[in-house]
Amino acid sequence: MNREYHKWWSDNLQRDMELLIFGHAGAKVLVFPTRDGRFDEYERLGMVKALKHKIDEGWLQLYCIDAVYAETFYCWWAHPSGRIQRHIAYEDYVIKEVLPFMDSLNPHECTISHGLSLGAFHAANTAFRHPHLFKKLVAFSGRYDLTLNVEYFNDLLDGFYNEDVYYHTPSHFLPNLESDDVLSKLKEMDIILVIGNEDPFLENNQQLSTTLAHKGIRHQLILWNERAHSGYYWRRMAPLYI
Repeated sequence: MNREYHKWWSDNLQRDMELLIFGHAGAKVLVFPTRDGRFDEYERLGMVKALKHKIDEGWLQLYCIDAVYAETFYCWWAHPSGRIQRHIAYEDYVIKEVLPFMDSLNPHECTISHGLSLGAFHAANTAFRHPHLFKKLVAFSGRYDLTLNVEYFNDLLDGFYNEDVYYHTPSHFLPNLESDDVLSKLKEMDIILVIGNEDPFLENNQQLSTTLAHKGIRHQLILWNERAHSGYYWRRMAPLYI
């Protein structure tokens, strides 16, 4: 299997960023890590091995990127307005640096946005905000509302709310989305949301599914037994849905 390591200085983030590529051809999969993960997490969790057949056959090429969560939603010492601004800079890095880099290496027409846990939020938020750039979204065990307080998971912005938070919270901006251009692209996307039936964000996923249905956006909301919020489950989900 082809495995490549890349690192460059990001003008958008003003720091070095790293990523790993697995595979030589096929649909490009943009992979966001979990809350505590980095660019090598997908490999360490055994997710790459779980997709080995599809990668070796040239059906998928993974681009596992780094995260800056300790500088965004989990940067507790920073004011929430600064956290969301840093998140926006991270999105700019993904859209303006990572995706063009992927396109320069692989001309395949299909790009898939994919993530685990908090990475699922990033995968979904990025795809919902920029649907013209993606053909498919695969989100495992995600939350789609930054402001929720559920079980042991807090509002990631400590009650702070402004326009930036609104436009980066799918559960908030999607119900009011009226742009025909954006909606038409979302309706063309293959959307798969997977969540455990004991996951604390199950209701949030169900609400998002209801919103998508009301907008006429075809999608699948797939429930797994138990919480299903770990590598053990994600390794079994990946070959089925990606």
